[in-house]
Amino acid sequence: MADVTEWLHAAQRGDEVALGRLFELLYPDLRRIAHARLRGSAQELLNTTALVHESFLRLVRLERLEVADRPRFLAYVARVMRSIVVDLVRATRAARRGGGAAALPLDTGFDAEPAGAADAGEVLRVHEALAELGAHDERLVRVVELRYFAGLEMEEVALALGVGKRTAERDWERARLFLYQSLRN
Repeated sequence: MADVTEWLHAAQRGDEVALGRLFELLYPDLRRIAHARLRGSAQELLNTTALVHESFLRLVRLERLEVADRPRFLAYVARVMRSIVVDLVRATRAARRGGGAAALPLDTGFDAEPAGAADAGEVLRVHEALAELGAHDERLVRVVELRYFAGLEMEEVALALGVGKRTAERDWERARLFLYQSLRN
């Protein structure tokens, strides 16, 4: 992990070569996170490799990368990937609805949405539920990003958040309960 930390610090100083090396070292982790982000219909819109590469491009465009360690970097990348997927789902849904063209009602007798539309809706519902959770407690959103989306162990989550492991575990349980209730409604 010392190599990751060294490359991370170099990337923070604006070294794009270091950022590239960091992505190379963490590529398996980034693919795992991207694959988790693309569950359901989002896989029809974008593949794992494309999501990892789009995330890299967004990070390269940053003026300054401000993360201290591997867990925080992975959490940040998971947040970037979430943003990319949500933007893509929104754009696809807008295009599906005519992209600003005048609506023309058709009575086809079918109530079904196109294939994958329900999953795209779920992506947006999860995003909105996380935004609602963030309004109550931003740390709970970070726990979800670190644990669920970045796939970190509870010890790493606690370290990244600067809290004890037991606090991180309680936060994880609270976040899961909130999201379960929010998504059920």
